Amino acid sequence: MTPAPGPGPDPGADSGPDPASGPAPASLGVPGPDPASPGAPGPDPATDDRLRAVFARAAYDVTPGPVPLAAVRRRGLAHRRRRTVTLAALAVLSVSGAATVAALALPGEQQRPVRLAPLVPSVPALPTGTAGPGRVTAPQVTPVRVVEAGQRVDAGRGWRVWLTSEGKHWSGPESEENFRSVTDGNVETSTPGISAQSEGDPSGIFLSGLYYGTRAVGRVELRDADGRTALATLLELPGRPGWGVWYAHMPASLRDPGSTPDLALYDRTGRRLAGLGGMPGS
Repeated sequence: MTPAPGPGPDPGADSGPDPASGPAPASLGVPGPDPASPGAPGPDPATDDRLRAVFARAAYDVTPGPVPLAAVRRRGLAHRRRRTVTLAALAVLSVSGAATVAALALPGEQQRPVRLAPLVPSVPALPTGTAGPGRVTAPQVTPVRVVEAGQRVDAGRGWRVWLTSEGKHWSGPESEENFRSVTDGNVETSTPGISAQSEGDPSGIFLSGLYYGTRAVGRVELRDADGRTALATLLELPGRPGWGVWYAHMPASLRDPGSTPDLALYDRTGRRLAGLGGMPGS
């Protein structure tokens, strides 16, 4: 005879732990009491102060090592050398690539060496003392020496020259005073002109004279029968009166010992104003 089944579990019963059985063990994963709860003990201030003192003493006993400056310098120099070598290699590669491209010929044509033209064409140097095409050489200008009236000027080789408001005065090593007037009516100072007097011997000639009619004198030039030239010294009184005195020394001409050199008066721009003899203008 089969026994009758007994009663099943009560669905309304509580399946949780029994409160009377106490807390669940930790192995079941149920958290225990919180240490930070009001019942847990707090930090000890005296213990913290002792720990800080111990750590401070230990830190004071530590001596830092020297800074490795030599190693830093070596690493910096090695880095700089590597960078220099890299840049040089790139430059060589660039030049080599350009040369390779220039040397390549078109397909089917014979390869020929390629000669690259210079970027800046060379200009042949002009000979010293010559002017190139289109260049204008500045004219020679003799500075004018301003002297006081009656001031004796040593003209060299025993000659002396001086100026007054009346004109030119001069004397030589064996001659007395000579005079050439600018106020006697024989000189028209409003028109450019030049005069000359010469004295000398086979060893040399002293030449002097007046120039007038300009306040912008550039030079007085002489040329003898042998083709030799010289520039005269120029003298004027203060105030630019419009006339002055010139003088120069020249050797006696070998071709024509008794001849007087040709003369030419120029302004500061190089324009010929007046002359004596056959000296051509500029």
